[in-house]
Amino acid sequence: METAGKIVMMDSPEDIALADRMNEGRRRVETELHKLIIGQQGIIDQILLTLFVGGNSLIIGVPGLAKTLLIRTLAQVLDLRFNRIQFTPDLMPSDITGTDIIQEDAETGRRQMVFAPGPIFANIVLADEINRTPPKTQAALLEAMQEHRVTIQGRTYTLEEPFYVFATQNPIELEGTYPLPEAQLDRFMFHIVMEHPPEDEEYEVVRTTTAVLDPHFERPITGPDLIAFQQLVRRVPVAEPVMRYALRLVRSSRPKAADAAEMIRKYVAFGASVRAAQFLILGAKARALTNGRYHVSFDDIRAIAHPVLRHRILTNFRAESEGVSSDALIDELLRVVPQPASGM
Repeated sequence: METAGKIVMMDSPEDIALADRMNEGRRRVETELHKLIIGQQGIIDQILLTLFVGGNSLIIGVPGLAKTLLIRTLAQVLDLRFNRIQFTPDLMPSDITGTDIIQEDAETGRRQMVFAPGPIFANIVLADEINRTPPKTQAALLEAMQEHRVTIQGRTYTLEEPFYVFATQNPIELEGTYPLPEAQLDRFMFHIVMEHPPEDEEYEVVRTTTAVLDPHFERPITGPDLIAFQQLVRRVPVAEPVMRYALRLVRSSRPKAADAAEMIRKYVAFGASVRAAQFLILGAKARALTNGRYHVSFDDIRAIAHPVLRHRILTNFRAESEGVSSDALIDELLRVVPQPASGM
């Protein structure tokens, strides 16, 4: 735990018991998800890390990869309230947050304004094809994602905890879409890329989904459990060399940094923000716990560098014309940024 800037180990019996419960809960949730979801283990790992940190994630994948099914099934397994919002060009901010409506009192006959909550009032919200709605409507999610509250007509309404937003995008249909503003992209902890499964897994998907399938889900983790896990994650200690390594990765992604690699200077327009370093550390803490460790290693940082950084490193026109992706630039960062000589 961290107290007054000094790191001490997690030696509280309560914290250790909670960490064991979190790790066991993760394994059981994965088992329940695999009753309906075939394969996609790496995607499930990243989504569970999102839950344990208390963040939001953007999922990119072509149609038919079970993005919506995965998030809906997750809500069922966790017994959390789920709402799916289909983003379209004519969607209005009030369609997401809710609005005041005139309602007549049956007894008195008097009319008054009553707030009708929108679909954002749920524990897990799926923003489906989020880039198909204009920026004004996309912005309606910003306050909810960052502050877990919404403001309508000057009144603020707090969202029920735990609260998560998972957004999806289709990478192949770009006509009629509105790219997400960088400020909103930065609110997503992970940019998760979902790809076609291997042949054996795809065969199993086809076999199971064309037969009668009615799984019964157990609920190994509750909403209050997730809130407790989020607090526990923040108490995991991080050695200074590990934290500095995460910070160097982020700072080295900026083309104007003094020690930026040549590839970064050549292909990057804007590098990662401070929030990237925060999510690298938080995600690494959660990963350590789910691997049965009570401290963060360099490998934890490297393991989540791509989903944390790929939407925060904005490439320039030269990179686009030469086919250099943000993932390739992250590979270069992991190669050239030196790991501190001491640490865990």
